[in-house]
Amino acid sequence: MQLSLSEGSRQAHAILQRDGVVPANILAIDIYDSWLRCVAMGLDANRPPQLEHASAGLLRAERERHGFVRGLALAEMQTLHHQIAGSNFLIAFATPEGLLLDAVADKSISAAPEGKCIRPGSLWGEQYSGTNGIGTVALLKRPLIVHGEEHFFSRYRSLTCCAAPVFAADGSLAGILDASSDCVSRQMHTQALVEMSATQIANGLFRERHRQDILIAFHNRGEFLHTLSAGLLAVGENGNVVGANHAARVLLHGLPIAPDRPFDDIFRTHFGAFVSEGRNQERQRLQDQVGSSYVATIEHPYVSPMLRAVSAPNQARAKTPDTAFVSFDPTVAAIVRQTEAAAHRKMPVLICGETGTGKELLARHAHRASGRAGAFVAVNCAALPEGLIESELFGYSEGAFTGARKGGSPGLFKQAHGGTLFLDEIGAMPVALQAVLLRFLDDWTVRPVGGATRQVDVFLISATNVALDQAVAKGAFRADLLFRVNALEVNLPPLSQRSDFAAIVRHSLASIDKNRSITEAAVDHLAACAWPGNIRQLRNVLSRLVLQDSAPILDLPMVAAVVGRRAGEKVDIGRGSTLHAQHCARVLATYAEMGSNVSRAARKLGVSRNTVYRVLAERANQAK
Repeated sequence: MQLSLSEGSRQAHAILQRDGVVPANILAIDIYDSWLRCVAMGLDANRPPQLEHASAGLLRAERERHGFVRGLALAEMQTLHHQIAGSNFLIAFATPEGLLLDAVADKSISAAPEGKCIRPGSLWGEQYSGTNGIGTVALLKRPLIVHGEEHFFSRYRSLTCCAAPVFAADGSLAGILDASSDCVSRQMHTQALVEMSATQIANGLFRERHRQDILIAFHNRGEFLHTLSAGLLAVGENGNVVGANHAARVLLHGLPIAPDRPFDDIFRTHFGAFVSEGRNQERQRLQDQVGSSYVATIEHPYVSPMLRAVSAPNQARAKTPDTAFVSFDPTVAAIVRQTEAAAHRKMPVLICGETGTGKELLARHAHRASGRAGAFVAVNCAALPEGLIESELFGYSEGAFTGARKGGSPGLFKQAHGGTLFLDEIGAMPVALQAVLLRFLDDWTVRPVGGATRQVDVFLISATNVALDQAVAKGAFRADLLFRVNALEVNLPPLSQRSDFAAIVRHSLASIDKNRSITEAAVDHLAACAWPGNIRQLRNVLSRLVLQDSAPILDLPMVAAVVGRRAGEKVDIGRGSTLHAQHCARVLATYAEMGSNVSRAARKLGVSRNTVYRVLAERANQAK
């Protein structure tokens, strides 16, 4: 008679306690091997050692060291938690060594004794915690379920742990994702979700590693082109392969996809022709050297200089700097990857962040990444009169109310059919209308005022600069609506916390005037200033600098004259001085920089010496 999983594990524990040996042919092979390792390390199944935790300093350092993959994991953990929330689950992410970096949990399990063990800083290597999802997967480097009695130590036998490895672009282990539950049954569907999330994180790492390369997505079936099963192939500008994700290696098994092998050795289509054709159509047909066919696309916006060079002039201008989203900061890059993934799945996205952090830019980027043919329709919920929001969103028929325009209005939801609807400042939406929006999200049916209903296909993105969870607590925002609009919730950091400040400055300046540049010293000075208005405020300051001076290079004296004279000074850049005062300040700053030499200052400024003398005389008169 074959034993059940639980019965077999309990019997194995009894034999281990009685005889001191791990019985063969009772446990699953991976669990059996893990128990053997635990016994070899001298661990006692009934006397677990004290739970080990890393110091706060070490945890902080490891979080920083794994910053990029951690950012990807946190976003995916939130998505995963929404998928299985309410079923006593805890989602965790750990380093390759088994140090738990972050956890997201239902209250029911986080308060339980077993849940309290799984917290940031805890060490889950087998040498510390015996057989367990995180520690055992760290060694196996493949997905595993550790169910109940299969745990080596008794303190974890009420848990079912579904874990999967996350691999870096080079194939090394980047971390472990785990979903642990106090459920008594094996969670096969949960394991599938965990593996999908791990693949999503791995693909994000691959895209980041190869963001400067030509990235090709492909699959045998076109409907799977933007799914996790698609292959990703990174190719350098010379046409040689520089990387392939796991799905690509499976699809191209037996073909020469090792690094530095030519694209033309894998596919029958010449690489140059493939890239050139990419400017004309999104999808192409590829056939490999053994005759298998694929649908392929060159992913955007990660377009290499080579692809830009072969693009037609009008197409090269289609993606202007104004609409690009700078994301060199690891946290922001992780947010962008997750938002792109949500866009492919048409999952509602909630973008949080202070005013001016680029929420609409990210929304427009998500719309482009979705590949949807319809329009991007933006509406500011705070700018619409309360009585008109419903008719603006859902439309109305002719004569539906006094003042209704002739022929009625289709409404923004219908205008966004096949595209994206961006609800900015959704936190300002009246509670009464929130119920109407919630009903729409139930069946995606538009109910115009005085008109017939119609289903629409809309990718919904919302944005807010207020804490919606606090608004829910105050009764100003519906909790059920929050759950609907934040299938993925991302939080854009303020400008002062971004590591790609210099890239943002140069990108913003190029979008204002492509013929201008800025010195490193000037960028450093800007970085030292306070930016309460974030990127929007930075753009305003750069626009002011461009308008007031025609010099091709924005230098330190020029910038200091507008935003303060000393680098590191946290000045209120929102209060601008007059153009004359700014001009004088710039002249004086340059005069001082040139060692009080009038001629050198004039040459540096591109003005006459008389101009410098006038400013010096004006300063002398003011000092009297």
